[in-house]
Amino acid sequence: MVPHASVRVLDEREIRSLIGPAEALAECREAFARLARREAELPEVLALEIREYRGEVHAKGGYLHGAPYFSIKVASGFYDNPRRGLPVSSGAVWVFEADTGRLAAILLDNAFLTELRTGAAGALAAELLARQEARTVGVLGSGSQARYQLEALLQVRRPAGVRVWSPTRANAERYAREMQQRFGLPVGVARSAEEVVRAADLLVTATPARAAIVRADWVGPGTHITAMGADLPGKQELEPALLARAKVVADRLAQCLTQGEIHHAVAAGTLRPEQVHAELGEIAAGMKPGRTSDAEITIADLTGVGVQDAAVAAFVTQRAVAAGIGRMLDLDRPAV
Repeated sequence: MVPHASVRVLDEREIRSLIGPAEALAECREAFARLARREAELPEVLALEIREYRGEVHAKGGYLHGAPYFSIKVASGFYDNPRRGLPVSSGAVWVFEADTGRLAAILLDNAFLTELRTGAAGALAAELLARQEARTVGVLGSGSQARYQLEALLQVRRPAGVRVWSPTRANAERYAREMQQRFGLPVGVARSAEEVVRAADLLVTATPARAAIVRADWVGPGTHITAMGADLPGKQELEPALLARAKVVADRLAQCLTQGEIHHAVAAGTLRPEQVHAELGEIAAGMKPGRTSDAEITIADLTGVGVQDAAVAAFVTQRAVAAGIGRMLDLDRPAV
């Protein structure tokens, strides 16, 4: 007789109660380091574009050796959704027991964990690569990820102010009001992307752009750039010539060679794969140095890695089990 099976189901509210930016940063730092030490399994990314509805879907998974769970995540972004009164992002995570393969939990997070772990990767990149004295943070984009990036970043750097630009000024103004109220920082709205880039000591690009919006000659010495918008082959935020001037770090090089800013620079002939300085995890693990000069330009190319999803999903599931949080869904299975 096969034992009766049940699955723990958590909704977004419950998931938010179990993990926040600090926990996500710690989990992602360890996950990247373990990936660099070859202590993880990472499958290829499945990416699907729904062009007629301006939609994109990512399926990512991973397993950290010795963890009680592995996971598979599906997250989407549909950029016309706000016109329908719907959020841009959606998604869910399936968490499985590592020793049996049985489904242990379904995390109905509406892409919250994806947003959170992406912000955490940006904070880790800034911690390892940005100058300690980063007085002005520039943000290109005013959507949800621009918010998560700033919240996570403030764990590792405390700038004097923030400058934001968005193609829709009203969105940038809304972002500035919200962030200033939440974090007590002056947040100014710029008239152009160039104005933001030239002023920034630390720049975050968080847009769905499909052509470069950051020019190489706008970026001054000592600037750190966290570029996380180009997570599909057709998306791009940085001019390829910029990467030729910088110390470039990939979250996962094999992945960044098929999507992300490194992908475009290699295609343009301004960067060779062997010129990429390191993967983020190699720096987190102490295997390679991060910033070594206040004058160098550093770029973190973040395309999103499945071990991040595996780490935060396992953390949430373990906490949920310990606290008895979530609804148990009984699965009727026939005897064999």
